[in-house]
Amino acid sequence: MTSIRLAIFSLVAAAAAQRLPVNQILAPQGAKPAIAAPGPAPMATYTLGNDDQIVVHALHVEEITEVPIRIASDGNIRLPMAGLIRAAGLTVGELEAAITERLRPYVLDPQVSVSIMEFRSEPISILGCVKNPGIYQLQGQKNLAEALSMAGGLDPAAGAMVKVTRERSRGPIPVFGALVDDTGKYTVAEISLTSILKADNPRDNIAIMAHDIITVPRAEMVYVMGNVQRAGGFPLTDGKSVSLLQALSLAGGLDHAASPKHSYLLRTASGSKDRDHIAVDLTKVISGQAEDMAMLPGDILFVPNNVPKQAILRGVEAAIQIGTGVAVYGRY
Repeated sequence: MTSIRLAIFSLVAAAAAQRLPVNQILAPQGAKPAIAAPGPAPMATYTLGNDDQIVVHALHVEEITEVPIRIASDGNIRLPMAGLIRAAGLTVGELEAAITERLRPYVLDPQVSVSIMEFRSEPISILGCVKNPGIYQLQGQKNLAEALSMAGGLDPAAGAMVKVTRERSRGPIPVFGALVDDTGKYTVAEISLTSILKADNPRDNIAIMAHDIITVPRAEMVYVMGNVQRAGGFPLTDGKSVSLLQALSLAGGLDHAASPKHSYLLRTASGSKDRDHIAVDLTKVISGQAEDMAMLPGDILFVPNNVPKQAILRGVEAAIQIGTGVAVYGRY
């Protein structure tokens, strides 16, 4: 009987040393151990902060239950036996070591592990033309491209630049042209999205910090109206202008009743609310006899209606309808 007790004691000691459940050590050979409920894995490099939620596991310390603990606004947590412990600013491993030291006077060889259940201390705001704008938690180190992917990526109407606003107390934004705003509390930088997505300049893909605000403005637009296949606005997503023919192509081309010879461009004059009317002969532009001029943001290309041609087309449509009606009527 004594030998059996000694054997069980040895197995329990081995379980404690390996941080394994006792029932796994005692399980029959070949039996599958019980699988613990999945939970968020701790991140070795993540720095804990206020409002994060953690679970503390302490082997053989029944007083410390595996109930989620929220890190208080002062950065501390309170545990039975261990008392008040500073958690904010520590990594998971550092907090485990701190709790272990507090338990050492009461527990022989304390075995402590910490799991992060909720990341709530490192919010960033991602706004503007992304698919899912909102507030996100960093959950470790992220660069700008990774942060944008957290919001589902860019909206098709996104512009060519992204603006990052950072609390000045967290240090400057390490890109050319970053400026301090009028309040003196924030640093603001505009970064080319093309540079990030094409990796033209890896330094532009900056590391994002807690409380950063990432804003993706809507792209500037040009418009094609009148007798085209798909009238509407078209974003200048790459930051470049488009020519008349490119805009016409985006609109699906001319429709059958268009009068391209009498088209015109509406352009807002600098410093004025009025629009200039610039005559455009699209017939000559298409044939290469006139310049395919660039459209500026906000320009409107208008393709008017060819009234005589429209009348002819309507007559043809009416004749087809009448002919179809006669044919159908004759069958009955």
